Amino acid sequence: MSTPDLPLLTGGGCGDGCGCAAAGEYDADSPEFAAYAECGLDPALAQLLADAGLDPVEIEDIAHLAIEEDLDHGVDVTTVATIPEEAVSTADFTAREAGVVAGLRVAEAVVSVVCTDEFEVERHVDDGDRVEAGQKLLSVTTRTRDLLTAERSALNLLCRLSGIATATRAWADVLEGTGTRVRDTRKTTPGLRSLEKFAVRTGGGVNHRMSLSDAALVKDNHVVAAGGVAQAFKAVRETFPDVPIEVEVDTLHQLREVVDAGADLILLDNFTPGECEEAVAIVAGRALLEASGRLTLDTAPTYAKTGVDFLAVGALTHSSPVLDIGLDLREADETTGTSGTTGTSEPSEASDASTTSEAE
Repeated sequence: MSTPDLPLLTGGGCGDGCGCAAAGEYDADSPEFAAYAECGLDPALAQLLADAGLDPVEIEDIAHLAIEEDLDHGVDVTTVATIPEEAVSTADFTAREAGVVAGLRVAEAVVSVVCTDEFEVERHVDDGDRVEAGQKLLSVTTRTRDLLTAERSALNLLCRLSGIATATRAWADVLEGTGTRVRDTRKTTPGLRSLEKFAVRTGGGVNHRMSLSDAALVKDNHVVAAGGVAQAFKAVRETFPDVPIEVEVDTLHQLREVVDAGADLILLDNFTPGECEEAVAIVAGRALLEASGRLTLDTAPTYAKTGVDFLAVGALTHSSPVLDIGLDLREADETTGTSGTTGTSEPSEASDASTTSEAE
């Protein structure tokens, strides 16, 4: 979806005319140019996203889609009617409750696609940090109209991702020291999988496969169609010999079949802790084991003591409540403007980090 005010190119990003591809920014043969030539985000912000394992072009597109949905081919009528065009303010993204924050750079990307001028950013915390109620996370200074237009879309993503990171951290904390890790599933919001799985990583969890193509997961319906669990495993192995294969089993008999066939990872579906202990003994290190079903924060330590490698928790991405984060508007400091040189620095314990970014 695209609008005249916020065009979204089919290839992603802003194309040949974007600021990050401007002459003199990068050498045409440099890795930075190759990575960001199609991206309209500030190169420093794009690099931070890439360092977090996110595709800057994809994040820019998600930001565009969020804003386009909110504007619906129009303008922010309330803001345009009440805020002078030249007004400048500072917006503080502030935690309303304690949790783990994730998606701060994503929120910056949303602001970036709205801003018609440069904007100044103060990064008070970083993704993965535990925060308390009332704590400032991110401050942005730019045109007030742009801040208010970007507010809800930026918060929707930031609150959603921080909620997932907070929930994941609770699981990671109860599993700490056990050798068992919590893993997500593909039960994600359409279009937001990479972001939601990023939030799981930020909270201390481990990602399952990102797509149907990067790994195989043989489930009950595949077993029925193939005529048996061993037959299904063999068919995948012969067709895609280099792809990791996980096989879901419901019984210890099936477990013996697939471990003897050479499965890389076995999903123990709705096994009790006692059955998981038996499974660990049967496998004896020949494959990784993942417990699924019957899992809660209260039962997680019990399952971890069985020796399984992972706990599969789909609720991390499909049921985690958002973390309550708000945006508080205030007058911009007189020494703060919306112009300056583009740069970046990372948060430190000694002081807040500040950077001025170019709008698209």
